[in-house]
Amino acid sequence: MEQLRFCDILASLRREKGISQRKAAADLHISQALLSHYENGAREPGLAFVCRACDYYAVTADYLLGRGGEGDTPHIGPETFRQLAQQLRQLADQAESYVK
Repeated sequence: MEQLRFCDILASLRREKGISQRKAAADLHISQALLSHYENGAREPGLAFVCRACDYYAVTADYLLGRGGEGDTPHIGPETFRQLAQQLRQLADQAESYVK
C-alpha cells in the first residue's frame, strides 16, 4: 500500500472540512500562498505549523505526516464524529433506564 504524502493529506483534510484555502490559511495564521505551497508539496512546514494543523484538523501528527500503519484510522470526519456522539448519548440513556 502506497504511503500518502503530507501535502496530499493536508489538502484532503481541508477539502473534507469543506473550507477554502483562504479560510484554512487565516485560521492557521499563515498566508494562502504558503498553504498552497504546503498542499502542492513545493515547501515543507516547520514543527509549529504541523502542531497547529493537527489541532485544527483534530488528527495525530503521525496521521498528518503519513506515518499511520495499515488500517489505522486516527481521524474521522466531523459528521461521523457527530453521529458517533449521538449514538453514544442514546446508548447511555438506554443504559441509565436499565439501571433505574
